[in-house]
Formats: sequence, structure tokens, C-alpha cells
Amino acid sequence: MIKKIFVLLLIVSISTFIFATISGTISEVDKYGNVHTDISEAVFIEGGFELGDMLGVKAGENALTAPFVTTYGDVDRGTPLVRISGGNVMMAINYGNFAETYSLETGSKVSFDILEKGSYKEELEIRHLVRTDEREDYASDEIFANFREVDMGNIGKGILYRSSHPSIDDPRAPYANSLIENAGIKTVINLSDSDEELAENFNYSDYYKSIADNGNLINLNMSVDLLSDAFASKLKSGLLFMIEKEPPYLIHCVEGKDRAGMVVALLGALMDAPAEDIFSDYVVSYENYYNVENGTPAYDAVENIIIDIFETINDGDPVNDENIKEVALKYLTERVGLTPEEIDSLEAKLK
Repeated sequence: MIKKIFVLLLIVSISTFIFATISGTISEVDKYGNVHTDISEAVFIEGGFELGDMLGVKAGENALTAPFVTTYGDVDRGTPLVRISGGNVMMAINYGNFAETYSLETGSKVSFDILEKGSYKEELEIRHLVRTDEREDYASDEIFANFREVDMGNIGKGILYRSSHPSIDDPRAPYANSLIENAGIKTVINLSDSDEELAENFNYSDYYKSIADNGNLINLNMSVDLLSDAFASKLKSGLLFMIEKEPPYLIHCVEGKDRAGMVVALLGALMDAPAEDIFSDYVVSYENYYNVENGTPAYDAVENIIIDIFETINDGDPVNDENIKEVALKYLTERVGLTPEEIDSLEAKLK
């Protein structure tokens, strides 16, 4: 009888340990609205939390569910997630602002429980994206730097390029820098940097800095939430800057895949590109970084991100060749606030 009680207590003890609540505090809200906590990765793992678990999260006054994953792309657009960043637990919304959505700030209390052990593992395996930062693992400098000319619709030859950041402390940056210099880039739309970040990043490329010194670079410090007022307002500044300046243009963020991908998709639609070309161009960045292959569930998941963005702009209705330009124009006029004359000028610059 004593032995049975001991075994029962041991089982209960192990179960309690595995599914214990982990509590902490928000230590930082970054510029994207991602919420960083003071809970270390070691504490999380020791508490029995594993990738693929579905978690119950209490953040401030909010209760929600979110999977424990490795990166933002492991969930659909607009979906909350829990991951490790900088050795600590963080929360985010893929293509959204977690702190703003849930009214959180530094000092807010958070806690995590395991709701369903491993229930997200299958989806995680489908979506799981892995890359390296070694040039020799990629077929070309262009693929490594995620650099390419935007060649779709009525966009003219040698007019528009997209890339990862060409002037940053990153192994891809020197390759991106060489490629933009070879392309003769005259005007840069930097979607990612704050003024402070830009000043620091000038240290990594004389060519990039020279573009700025000539008054031909704008830094927008944008989030990844295309549907936010802040994104639309900053995008307006960037597009008006393009109208004032001369091509070749470079649009970039840090990796050149998410913010740059959305902006280029809108411009492609404006310039009469077919929906398939717009969606496939968006996925090319994931092919470059992660070897995502067409016809796989991972490819479909990434493509669905940009399709979902356009359908959301279109009030949830499907988007195709017949209406994708209309959807882009709706966003650029109603949300961004460009006038018909400014739209005409932008189209003329891109031809």
C-alpha cells in the first residue's frame, strides 16, 4: 500500500512539474510590438515546455492560446506565437503588433501553461524553415543576399530592385552591397531602420552612405502590420519619395522578404502584374532563404500569407487577375492616402 501511494505521488509530482505554470514579467516591447519577457529559455525548458506544444497564455488582462514555435512563419498571418529570442521567452503576432493588440507594456505580468502537449508539432514540421548564414550553402550571391530585380507587370527593365539590408552587421550585407552598386542603385527606400539604427548602419557601406548623403535615401522604421495606420502613413512617405527621386530604386528591410515583400507586391499589382506572378515573387524570398519548394505544404503556407493579405484588403473576398490591381489601388488610395495624380506619377516612375 505504501509503495502504491509512493508511485502515485511520484506520478503526480512529475505531472505537476511538466505542466507547471511559468510566470514572469514583460521586460521589453520592441519597435515591432513583440513582447520580450524575463523568463529564460532554460526555465521554460526545465518546466517541460517543448516546441510544438499549444500554450495557454495570460498577458496582462488577456487570456489566449498560442503555439510554442521557432519563428514567425510557423503560424498564419495574424496569429499569436511564443518563441525564444535572445535566450528569453517572447510573444509576437505574425505580421502584427502583439503589444498593441493586447494593450501590454513593460512591467506587465505574463504566465504560460501547457494546454495540449505536442498538438502543434505536425504543423510545425510542415512549416519549419531552416537556413544557414554561410555563403557556400547558396548557389549564387543573389540568392544568398535575397537580391533581385522586380520584373513583373509593366515595371520597366532596370527600374526596381529588392534585397536584404546592404549596410548592416550581417554576413549577407557585403554581398547585397556589391549587388546594389553593380545595379547602379540611385534611390533607396529603407523600410526597417530608425534614425539611430541608420546612423550605426552607415558604418558598413560607403556606397550606401553616399546615396543617403546625396539625399536619395529614406528610412521609414516600419512595422510588419500592413493593415495598421502607422504602416500606411510611413508607406505614403516612401512612395512620395520614390515619385520625387530617380530610378533605379531599391526597396529593402532587414531580410528583404516580409515588409519588402508586401510593398513590392502592392507595386506589382499597381503595375498590372498577374496575381500568380505577384504571389510567386513573394515566395521567392523563402526559396532563397529556406529552399522552400513549389508544390510542398511549406510553399503553400508561405504563399497563403500574401494571398491572405490581399484578401483581407478586399474585405475577405478572393483576389485574382481581374481584381488584384483594384485591390491594390483601394489600399493605396483609401489607406495610404495617395491621390489619383500621385498614383499616375508613381506608375510613370516605374515604367
